[in-house]
Amino acid sequence: MSKAVVPISGGLDSSVILSIACKQHDEVYAITYNYGQKHNKEILCAGVQVDNFSSNIEEHKIIDMCHVFKDISFKSSLTNNDVPVAHAKDVLGDAQTVNYVPFRNMMMLSIACSYAESVGADTVYHGSALVDSQAGYWDGSIEFLENINNLTALNRKNRIQIKAPLIKASKKEIIIMGQHNKVNFKDTWTCYEGKEKACGYCTACSSRIQGFLDNKIKDPIEYERTDIPW
Repeated sequence: MSKAVVPISGGLDSSVILSIACKQHDEVYAITYNYGQKHNKEILCAGVQVDNFSSNIEEHKIIDMCHVFKDISFKSSLTNNDVPVAHAKDVLGDAQTVNYVPFRNMMMLSIACSYAESVGADTVYHGSALVDSQAGYWDGSIEFLENINNLTALNRKNRIQIKAPLIKASKKEIIIMGQHNKVNFKDTWTCYEGKEKACGYCTACSSRIQGFLDNKIKDPIEYERTDIPW
């Protein structure tokens, strides 16, 4: 029996990965992290996505890491309310923006691997897409994926492979995959701001908007930004 652990943030990319995993594995164990992010609306969206693909999801765990990241990642705009979220136009060429949360992916994937070993899963999914490494997130790169798999391969008994099926995919391609797998994009949250509507200006919103524009379809979520040429 094939088992996998899927970190599901409630964002567009992780929702598509969940849909992929549910097609490829008999049992899927979903895991969501509350790390004190401003955009904690995504946690609610994660629950909706799990419900959408509930037929072969065995469990959905929400891990509270709020105090950990609040204490140690105080320079990130995502975990410190006093640090403004960077807009795409302001960080062009920036090697690592304030929207980066230090070592977040490494810590979260370590937890996911621990969970996988406990439930007997040999696969953990990683939600990185092409735009992540382009935006300066080193822990979303192919090199990071290769090296963290080298580490998990040291396990003497339980070999767990970390897969990132979207790591070379553009946002346009990811949206097409999601449409094919019947992902409800209206119940996803990408924006880094913790507001009622997506801002439309942050780096996450910008790449999402461009993906929908490239597909010549309107994003079903609402934006504060009013000049998007749908």
